Amino acid sequence: MTNRLSTILSSLAGIALACATLTSHAEEIASVNTNFHITGSDRVVVEAYDDPLVQGVSCYVSRARTGGIKGTLGIAEDPTEASIACRQVGPIKIAAPLKRQGDVFTDRMSFIFKTLHVVRIVDEKRNTLVYLTYSDRVVSGSAKNSVTAVPLPAGTTIPLR
Repeated sequence: MTNRLSTILSSLAGIALACATLTSHAEEIASVNTNFHITGSDRVVVEAYDDPLVQGVSCYVSRARTGGIKGTLGIAEDPTEASIACRQVGPIKIAAPLKRQGDVFTDRMSFIFKTLHVVRIVDEKRNTLVYLTYSDRVVSGSAKNSVTAVPLPAGTTIPLR
């Protein structure tokens, strides 16, 4: 029984590590209040996310955050709208071969049901990294999205898996 428990705990630790690599590590750059509440205002935040596999690329995502009591407690459902702009902010270094398409970051927008995604898409023909942001729900997703692209310098090859 001890070996089985050890195997289960090891598997759970692996799953947690895999989830942690996708969970966002956002740095809030700024926010503006959009609707005053005594218990915490609704606001639009701008967050920076550094691409974990492409050094030298940062994505800036703006999105609404719900205030009030639910927002303060972390149980509010944030609106689905988000905007993204990714830019080269330093020399490009690709740490490992990239998937042609895959989640780079995820961040929850409600206690359980809604998640913000940033997906990296490799446009091999144009030597460009395309970043798409959208949100999904357990029951129904949203077609609201935003896209941006980072062309790589001439001579920089995108290694693919």
